[in-house]
Amino acid sequence: MRIYAIGDIHGQLDMLKAAHARIEADRARVGDTDAVVVHLGDYVDRGPDSAGVISYLMEGIAAGKPWVALRGNHDRMFCRFVRHGIAHDDQIKSHKSWLHPALGGPTTLASYGVIASDGEFEVGSMEARRAVPEAHLEFIENLPLTYEWDGYLFVHAGVRPGVALADQDEEDLIWIREGWLDYHGTLPWVVVHGHTAIDAPTHFGNRIDIDSGAGYGHALTVMVIENGHEEVVGASGRAPLVHSIPQ
Repeated sequence: MRIYAIGDIHGQLDMLKAAHARIEADRARVGDTDAVVVHLGDYVDRGPDSAGVISYLMEGIAAGKPWVALRGNHDRMFCRFVRHGIAHDDQIKSHKSWLHPALGGPTTLASYGVIASDGEFEVGSMEARRAVPEAHLEFIENLPLTYEWDGYLFVHAGVRPGVALADQDEEDLIWIREGWLDYHGTLPWVVVHGHTAIDAPTHFGNRIDIDSGAGYGHALTVMVIENGHEEVVGASGRAPLVHSIPQ
């Protein structure tokens, strides 16, 4: 049994295509064309081609590729702005707007042809709504938040420990850090997540973080799980994950 997972993409279409090429090479090596590929969310913001990433995922899924795409917090912020003009989220501790360059909204809108003028980026949701295809919004809004497979749970940010999956809050599934990243107890699954960028994909015992910072120009991680064993899929083949043992 085998499954692949790809970390936070953040508008990096070329990196995403290269990640899928690595998966195809790995599949060819093991003779498996059917293994599911789970994308952990955050398809938009910061990178140069969010529109291209969404189109690429939509086309692959429509063509019947065994791809699962989960929804991330940046994906939801994008849709909320285009639909309702909401540029702020209570979960952002810095209180920055989605239109702040640090969050990456301007680069996402630019990929749809909504270009910032000189100085501070200002755009109304009406302008964005005219530029962003309805099909892109519907695709994102209908994405699932979790995917379970053989003792693993795939989710964008993480889970609230001690809460049944059916009772998990969407806010936690796409935003959680406090009470999650520092939790070292047992869970019903090994949780594979992104959302919190780290230097290298790392196994923390009860969870595996594979957000290696593609949104900041760093690598986009592909992980393979085969018969309960996890490895990183690189350009030259498979390599071990970093393991961090909680003290």
